[in-house]
Amino acid sequence: MPHLQIDDLHIELVRKNIRSLRLTVYAPDGRLRVAAPLRTPEATIHEFITARRAWIQKHQQQFGARTRPAALNYEAGETHFYQGRPHLLQLHPAPGAARVVRSDEADVLNLYAPAGSTREQREKALTTWYRARLKEQLPALVAHWEAVVGVRVQAWAVKQMRTRWGTCNIRAQRIWLNLELIKHPTVCLEYVVVHELVHLHERLHNPRFWGLMDQFMPAWRPARQALTTTHLKPCA
Repeated sequence: MPHLQIDDLHIELVRKNIRSLRLTVYAPDGRLRVAAPLRTPEATIHEFITARRAWIQKHQQQFGARTRPAALNYEAGETHFYQGRPHLLQLHPAPGAARVVRSDEADVLNLYAPAGSTREQREKALTTWYRARLKEQLPALVAHWEAVVGVRVQAWAVKQMRTRWGTCNIRAQRIWLNLELIKHPTVCLEYVVVHELVHLHERLHNPRFWGLMDQFMPAWRPARQALTTTHLKPCA
């Protein structure tokens, strides 16, 4: 991928069949990327970046201050989150494939795995459990908000994403939701679902988009704020 060096800024350059320049600052490290129309002169791109230095620095500083998730080894005694609540991870030696069973009363995640299981095996078991729980909850939740927002998606899916909480393919009428949402309060999951559904009315994050968010989910702001304390962005 071509790169630009503008003073101390290192920028990835992507040329596309688009009408205007687009600048993105990626979490968690503040990486810069500019998408430019195919025939845009490099001097124009330099001017575009230079004019936005303050904006770039602001967002890079914000990403630097955000909370990074602690490294996990999937060992007994660790805290893992489910629907916004901390759960104690307990390990139990057991034959067969590793699996997870949640104790509702004690907020415990019981991970049954063969003695000598690897970190990767335990992580995979918990990830599989998280994915199953999210997929259980999404059909009713998406159907509810489709009725409120007045749209219908052709498909939804769960995906592990590094930089976004959700994405929407407007043409295909398909939304993707980050698996990590299952670790946050349900209202955060609802916010991202509504956010992506509203994109089927309005592609851009403009006043009309946020007005529709106010109309369909008046209490969306606290949920969005809860998610912005992490290193991911609300949507693409």
